[in-house]
Amino acid sequence: MAELDLKDIGVRGVNSTLHNLPEGTNEVDWVINNTNGQHAIACGLDAPLNVVVNGHAGFYCGGMNQHAEIIIKGHAGVGTAENMMSGMVRVTGNASESAGATAHGGLLVIEGDASSRCGISMKGVDIVVGGSVGHMSAFMAQSGHLVVCGDAGDALGDSIYEAILFVRGKVKSLGADCIEKEMRPEHLAKLKELLELAEMDADPSEFKRYGSARKLYNFDIDNVDAY
Repeated sequence: MAELDLKDIGVRGVNSTLHNLPEGTNEVDWVINNTNGQHAIACGLDAPLNVVVNGHAGFYCGGMNQHAEIIIKGHAGVGTAENMMSGMVRVTGNASESAGATAHGGLLVIEGDASSRCGISMKGVDIVVGGSVGHMSAFMAQSGHLVVCGDAGDALGDSIYEAILFVRGKVKSLGADCIEKEMRPEHLAKLKELLELAEMDADPSEFKRYGSARKLYNFDIDNVDAY
């Protein structure tokens, strides 16, 4: 495993090294040391690399990821895996606000808790949280799956589109147009698949499913109070 010292070469040096590897390189395993909570670590990767961020990360770690598998061995700041397109980002600790925001694909795993707005405007990403999520999670979530093994805060799924939410614990409140839905066999199968991919030991039968009531797709004066 090749090592990069962020203290010595800085975030720009780390990211430039990972961005400029020759196509088809055998150097696919990397460790980034001395992270010290710096922002934008391992952003914009576009190759099938295996990257270990050996410590806490600041804002936007793993943002815009394509193809790479990134493991953050610590906590992560705002916008972890923001706008991720594919690949996998795993946080072994907790994640701050807006984890997985606007992400189009791939898998984001947060082994601890996630703060507010987890999965905001998600557009196809799958997010699995081992702990709980904060308020306004999955706000305007368009597609993909959010799995919460703990509890969810206020206004879960507010103004949700077609994303599917699975929560094992308590939901403090549901947002506008978000309702509990029937858990059918195909949903249990998908949930089981996601839990296995995330390496989470949880029973799919203990979860409830939430999604859009589809009342806010078009403006209706009868629903004006919900907007």
